[in-house]
Amino acid sequence: MSGPHVLPRRFPRGLVVGKFCPLHLGHEHLIQHAQQHCDELVVLSYTEPGFPGLDRERRAAWLAARFPALRCHVLDPEHLSRLCHDHGVAPRQIPADDAPGDVHRHFVAGLMLDLFGGPVQAVFTSETYGDGFAAVLSQVFGAPVRHVCVDLHRVQVPVSGTQVRRDPLAHRHLLSPEVFADFMPRIALLGGESTGKTTLARALAQSLNTAWVPEFGRTLWEQQAGRLSFEDMALIGSTQIAHEVQQAQRAQGCLICDTTPLTTRLYSEWMFGQVDPVLSAAAERRYTLTVLCDTDIPFEQDGTRQAADSRLMQQARYRQELSDRNVPFVEVSGSLDQRLSMAVRAIQAAVKREDGAHPVKSAP
Repeated sequence: MSGPHVLPRRFPRGLVVGKFCPLHLGHEHLIQHAQQHCDELVVLSYTEPGFPGLDRERRAAWLAARFPALRCHVLDPEHLSRLCHDHGVAPRQIPADDAPGDVHRHFVAGLMLDLFGGPVQAVFTSETYGDGFAAVLSQVFGAPVRHVCVDLHRVQVPVSGTQVRRDPLAHRHLLSPEVFADFMPRIALLGGESTGKTTLARALAQSLNTAWVPEFGRTLWEQQAGRLSFEDMALIGSTQIAHEVQQAQRAQGCLICDTTPLTTRLYSEWMFGQVDPVLSAAAERRYTLTVLCDTDIPFEQDGTRQAADSRLMQQARYRQELSDRNVPFVEVSGSLDQRLSMAVRAIQAAVKREDGAHPVKSAP
């Protein structure tokens, strides 16, 4: 049974299945509707062979950011293999996207029984295939499963997943802030203390007519009169990312980031000899390009910095970290004008490789 019929107040368990490539506001409307009508909701995502740049980890991060209280399972072949092994069940393959509908329906039913807690009483979709999906689930589970159709004609959220996938930056009105920000090319500025990062960040934002993200760690240091605790380190990393999401909504072509959680992770090591696992995970955040500012400018002690000798140690550590992670970076040196010119050329090339539809242009 589908949409027009009166729904019970709540279903014990419900299910939403989708590729979420990318997760757009139509998907979110569907999930939110299902949440309102289920005591427990399971969200399942898989695609095979998938889409370039939309891997399991990225889609899982979107769902975790938007629906942190939900059980969201995002599968790829390797992850599914591990789950089957851990649960002691027979391995299985993710069906190809173009496999017959019943193949997908039986695949999902088997996953629910073997890996994800058993039957559901409702499946929520925005598609005409939902009735057939519910029928197969009912057959496999041996109990009724109801199809709840949500916004079939895309009236509530007029959206085409194919169009959004083709050009996410042109459809920011159909993406949540977190998802849209993840598509905005991010340019990271790193370097030891007093290497001109903030000055260059401002200059780049002005030259490229875009937004930039100041260093939150320095702001917090000043607010707390120069006293930072170990617990502050994870806060700095998470807040820096939150500010990136906010500023990405104002950015044009790319977002300039004056530092990243990698810097906070390194300072946590240097200051406290340990790193919070949450901060370690944040330090893995990807950036389109990293601009490493050289130490060829005079060291200025502003009261917040370590000794001048530490700058060379820090710089060497940044080079090591970037090289070990195979992170694309360009090192800039010389005067501000020279650094700006080098950085702009590198940014334009990097963004063109990642997103040829939206070239970065210098302000006139």
